[in-house]
Amino acid sequence: MTSPTDSDLRFGLPDFSKHGFKIKSELGANRSGGRVTYLARHIKTRRLVVIKQFQFATSSNWGGYEAMRQEGQVLKSLQHPGIPRYLGVFKSDDGFCMVQEFKRAYSLAKPRSFGPEAIREIAIACLEILVYLQDRIPPVIHRDFKPANILVSKKLKVYLVDFGFARIGDGEVGISSVVKGTLGFMPPEQIFNRQLTEASDLYGLGMTLMCLLTNTPADQVGNLVDVTYQVDFTQLKNDLSPQWIKWLEKMVSPRLNERFANAKVALAHVPDHGLRQPQVLVSKTRIQLTAFNPGDLLTTAITLTNGVPGTMLRGNWQVVPHPSDPIFRTGSRPSDSAITQSAIIQSDGNRHSWINFFPAEFQGNNVTTQIQVDTSQLMTGQTYERTLQLKSNAHQSVHPITLAVETAPMPIIRSRGTPYPLLGGLLLACWITVWLLTSLVPDYDPRLANIGKTLTVFAIFGSGLGWQIASWLLHEAKLNSPVARINLIIGAISVALVAPLCLLLNVATTDVITAVITTGLGMIGGSVVGIISGLTIDRFWQRDFKPKLAIGLSLLTCLMGIGLGLGQGLALSTPWFTFGLIANAIGIGTMLVYLPIQQAQAIALYRRNVEQRLIRP
Repeated sequence: MTSPTDSDLRFGLPDFSKHGFKIKSELGANRSGGRVTYLARHIKTRRLVVIKQFQFATSSNWGGYEAMRQEGQVLKSLQHPGIPRYLGVFKSDDGFCMVQEFKRAYSLAKPRSFGPEAIREIAIACLEILVYLQDRIPPVIHRDFKPANILVSKKLKVYLVDFGFARIGDGEVGISSVVKGTLGFMPPEQIFNRQLTEASDLYGLGMTLMCLLTNTPADQVGNLVDVTYQVDFTQLKNDLSPQWIKWLEKMVSPRLNERFANAKVALAHVPDHGLRQPQVLVSKTRIQLTAFNPGDLLTTAITLTNGVPGTMLRGNWQVVPHPSDPIFRTGSRPSDSAITQSAIIQSDGNRHSWINFFPAEFQGNNVTTQIQVDTSQLMTGQTYERTLQLKSNAHQSVHPITLAVETAPMPIIRSRGTPYPLLGGLLLACWITVWLLTSLVPDYDPRLANIGKTLTVFAIFGSGLGWQIASWLLHEAKLNSPVARINLIIGAISVALVAPLCLLLNVATTDVITAVITTGLGMIGGSVVGIISGLTIDRFWQRDFKPKLAIGLSLLTCLMGIGLGLGQGLALSTPWFTFGLIANAIGIGTMLVYLPIQQAQAIALYRRNVEQRLIRP
């Protein structure tokens, strides 16, 4: 035991050393009610405790003593980390004392500033304490839930104190107990001596939260309500989310039947977001992607921003289920008839068979999500539309975003295309070239025998040389070697025909200048026509046309153009010439008709072998 020090005597601190306690300071006092609270240290264990003393000599009534005695009776049976433990009682020289566990925390009556997330944590912690009290049989009703009786540490540990007005079980308050409580925090049923329920303490907690949210001191809480006990939420509507305002309205409703039934129900309905709700801004509401090659992996980015200070945007991405998309359980393996084995399994809502998000779940106020589309699972030449769903803790919790994907054309169609522009260009080029060149052939004396046949031989000879020149140029241009070889063969045939034609036609001699001009024009025509036809054949091969079809179509079209140019330039109109043009046109038409038939067969084969395993639009 120790004797009181000079400082204890100077500040009027009592001496509880014979009871095993050393008083350190006075925490609070209600002199008129004879109640004083001290901070003390247990002499043996050195632990800090709180001692509440009821002083008989200074009290004008015994209400304080009864409250302290009742508080001790209630605390004896309570074991919860949010309620300081009851440690015992003792009688002092001038009063009755109760000892309770000390918590290094401050009451909410002390002016402090709490952020939205901190207030939410305080609300949940208080509800958890009330759930514990109300789960007891019979339930414990605190009856004095207010800022002064809620302690909060720097780490947001919450403690409920002062059970002096608490009662076990519900029922009417009784005329002698009407004043037990604090005006502004007592529900109307407590004020008007009506039956108390488990919802009664929720009113005091709700008004305490209102004081924190509006920075209203406890003694001015009356400014928040009107004469009908309705709380004015006008000043909070710009700061609190609608869900939190609705929750608080039920907590402080003056009508008992409009309040939450108990703390457990109130806790279950606490909004799953902070008091202030983020506002999400999405960079785009429609996404359009186009694939140029089958199996392309398409990627785009979408940015989410939140401009509400003091809030954190959280959420995840999902794809709204579509009847064409396969859904498999985790670990299952899709069959080939449904999807290829490389498909990503859609199992938990965030994963999808051909749409992926990176990241699928996010947290932050400026988030960029990569959206990846795997078109290898999709049919070619189709348009797919799916709805993406952004679920977040924002005021608008669900944001739908349309995703449209145009897949690449079918490889057969894309590679071949249509031959008509190429053939049309080749026909026109040959026609105009031959027509212009034949119009430059020198006039000859028709009286000379076989002079026309002689010029024809020279033209054929020049054309053969021109085709060979064309083959050399194409070879130097590093085009497909078969093209150059074809032109070389055509040129060789043309040159080889000159000698037999000379004997067959019994050609006459002509002047050297005319022969040179005619041969030169033939060379120019052969070179131009040979290059054009070679380029056309090469273009056909690049589009995966069969070689025989490409060569046949090109040469027949080239021959048709030459015939039309000769007919127009030399004014030929013999029946044999007309018959040759008709036969040529029939050959070209037959090949053109064969093309779509062949393509349709290839498409049918492709769909039968490939697209049965793909996802439909």
